[in-house]
Amino acid sequence: MNALEGEILEPEAKFGKSDKAANEASVRAGFWHTFKKAARQIPFAEDLVAAYYCALDPQTPTKSRAVLFGALAYFIMPMDAIPDFLALVGFSDDIAVLTLAIATIRSNMTDAHRAAARKALAELGEDAQTG
Repeated sequence: MNALEGEILEPEAKFGKSDKAANEASVRAGFWHTFKKAARQIPFAEDLVAAYYCALDPQTPTKSRAVLFGALAYFIMPMDAIPDFLALVGFSDDIAVLTLAIATIRSNMTDAHRAAARKALAELGEDAQTG
């Protein structure tokens, strides 16, 4: 296992009590649940999951991680500018925020982040077929 897999593919990691760690922990805890609800409405699912892994990668520059954690935290919040429970439009504001964040940090997304995203999406697809 390389360092990148150990850091970004194991969401069970323990965190300290700083605000940054709390934000990271809440994104880790809520990302997949929200993603599964919104996946059909997000046209760039692979980029979104790659951005998630990019945010968790300690080698990603701090400013880029901050941008991503802010956008991902907004994504997982159920009550935001347009509440996520509203049919068809609920995730439109989230998509706008995520699109801007991903465009801003795209140069920091590596092939490893994209490969991890493809693997995770394939596993989600397998789970949906067997579940």
